[in-house]
Amino acid sequence: MKLLTSDNVTLGFIGLGNMGSRIAQRLLDHGYRLVAYDMDIAKAKGVVAKRGVAAKNILELARTADVILSCLTNDEAVQSVYAGPAGVFADARPGTIVLEMSTISPESSRELHSLGAKRGIEVLDVAISGSTPAVEQGTLTLLAGGDQDVFRAAEPIFQAIANHYFLLGGPGSGTAMKLVVNTLLGVGMQAIAEAVVLGEKAGLDRGRLLDVLSKTAVIAPAHVGKLARVAINDYTPQFPLRLMNKDFELILNAAAKAHLSMPVTEAAFRVNSEELAHHDEEDFSAVLRRMEEVAGIANLAVSRAS
Repeated sequence: MKLLTSDNVTLGFIGLGNMGSRIAQRLLDHGYRLVAYDMDIAKAKGVVAKRGVAAKNILELARTADVILSCLTNDEAVQSVYAGPAGVFADARPGTIVLEMSTISPESSRELHSLGAKRGIEVLDVAISGSTPAVEQGTLTLLAGGDQDVFRAAEPIFQAIANHYFLLGGPGSGTAMKLVVNTLLGVGMQAIAEAVVLGEKAGLDRGRLLDVLSKTAVIAPAHVGKLARVAINDYTPQFPLRLMNKDFELILNAAAKAHLSMPVTEAAFRVNSEELAHHDEEDFSAVLRRMEEVAGIANLAVSRAS
């Protein structure tokens, strides 16, 4: 199978939210021809302004593109985009390749692969590890499941947006690995929140505590950038609470199907849900504020967003 380079394929991109729009921009910057679609017409026009082409609907995009990428919010959105008479599989040509990048259940990824195979369309689940700054810097990690030859052919696309990309196994393996990764992401943030509140209650200066903590080996790279923002109560979303909440649900559903107990993850999910009920459009790091409020700690730091 030939490499999917900027001089021999046209890309279609569906879903131009915080992550999708930035991925699309990097692909354009690497010389790819790109046709974009989003339910929000303004987002599609934003891509057009950056040398892309806006499709009027999914069927038009499916007819035009050699490789289709999508970055959507949940299982239901993915199903609506690909299945049915107005979905991708209704009009995409046999031989089209789909790189589905949403965080969905492994079962949904496998179903998508099966539906594509019936139309002669190869599907890889290519889950994303990394937030918006990593997209802009081209330092994402991609977690793929599917055919090895398709994975190798797609490497030029991966190289435009990521510095690491891995094939984990067959269909659904990429999304399964994403649930593993986001278990640590979400539980780790909750652990940090509890540790910081402990330090504050012990009389440590909050700003100094966060600064020193970020210099220690126990803080994962994905959490380091959060601490500087937390220090000034900046909870503007890089990875929104609602998406972390959705991922917690996927993780715990997968655990239930495997008859696996995950008490720490369940506790982190509960705190995440409590914060989500009050601030649904903030970053998932806002669980730290939730723990401070529960502990009765008044925080006078000024938010960048204010």
